[in-house]
Amino acid sequence: MVSILSVSKNNVILILLSMLLTFSACKNNKSKTENLQNEQSWAVRMADSEMKRNPEAWSLDFVQKPKWNYTNGLVLTAIERVWQKTGNDAYYNYIKAYADLMIDENGDIGYNFKIENFNIDHIKPGMILFNLYEKTEDPRYLKALQTLRQQLEQHPRTSEGGFWHKKRYPHQMWLDGIYMASPFYTRYGMVFNQPQNFDDVVHQITLIEEKTRDQATGLLYHGWDESREQHWADSETGLSASFWGRAMGWYAMALVDVLEYLPPNYSQRQSVIDVLQRLAVAIVKYQDPKTGVWYQVVDQMGREGNYLESSVSAMFVYALAKGANRGYINKTYLEAAQKGYNGIIEQFIEVDDSGLVSITNACAVAGLGAGEHRDGSYEYYLSEPVRNNDPKATGPFIMASLELDR
Repeated sequence: MVSILSVSKNNVILILLSMLLTFSACKNNKSKTENLQNEQSWAVRMADSEMKRNPEAWSLDFVQKPKWNYTNGLVLTAIERVWQKTGNDAYYNYIKAYADLMIDENGDIGYNFKIENFNIDHIKPGMILFNLYEKTEDPRYLKALQTLRQQLEQHPRTSEGGFWHKKRYPHQMWLDGIYMASPFYTRYGMVFNQPQNFDDVVHQITLIEEKTRDQATGLLYHGWDESREQHWADSETGLSASFWGRAMGWYAMALVDVLEYLPPNYSQRQSVIDVLQRLAVAIVKYQDPKTGVWYQVVDQMGREGNYLESSVSAMFVYALAKGANRGYINKTYLEAAQKGYNGIIEQFIEVDDSGLVSITNACAVAGLGAGEHRDGSYEYYLSEPVRNNDPKATGPFIMASLELDR
């Protein structure tokens, strides 16, 4: 060991400066590590930040007027879990205020909801009604739940029984739609003793995997058109052209949430677990090794224009963490989930001087059809706007944070 007394004055200064920088770096790293180890605080902080940015829950998706919309249902489902974790009724009251605005005194869902539109997205907000009805026994919530169940009863289907994404998108199944309807459909079956729902849910999940799964990669294409009439659909397979991250994120979240409500002794439960296990292999294979997160078009790492995207990253982390926590997939997947979560914090999370938390780099919207530009191509998915605090990122980030806090 070299004595400080045996070196020059300049060297002493350099040594002390080096020690100071090392101490500072270790202190910063320790602070970052401690922050990463307190994922529940991130869930609470993001929930609180969203409520500050949007004092009324109807405005969560940058809209100018209230809508019964899947994005509200997504974020409020996440906030509901924060309420259950913390017991803070501010979260419950926030959720209830949205439901009471949307549902009138007769239990009818108002604003833009019309059952005859058969929009599968409109099932998702119904998830917040189960706990509201259980807690209050308000018949309005029950009637709204029954209305959404009626929509599924009458919803148009493909020839093999798959739900159309919307009435105005005929003959099409999208991965997104599995998340919008299947957890609600399963939970309704559990709560109201309709076990026939379970068979239909499993059919939706396995049918779309059969139609959209690429054998070479294990990834799933965004959509499938049974009629092969859509401009985005391959004339032979009916498939869209690209592996869009968030579409698979919706599907992955649907799988773990459906399994939460399927009875443990249900005969086809293993079929859903098998689908999740296959998807988990593909998800991890395309995780960016450097950052731990995922790209907008998942299989095109490094291709010009592609970018690291926060909503798919949060969705995949949530699905992997919840799946591993509950034993649906191997516990080793928690390592990939934690790596992805750390990557989300490093790549996408920002905190302003007031403590308001933001998540960046979220694709604002993407779909198929409804205009020639929505053609499912690589270029299309990169052309849609990117924004901060999109609900498709904030909601899954809250849920992923809660899962990794376990």
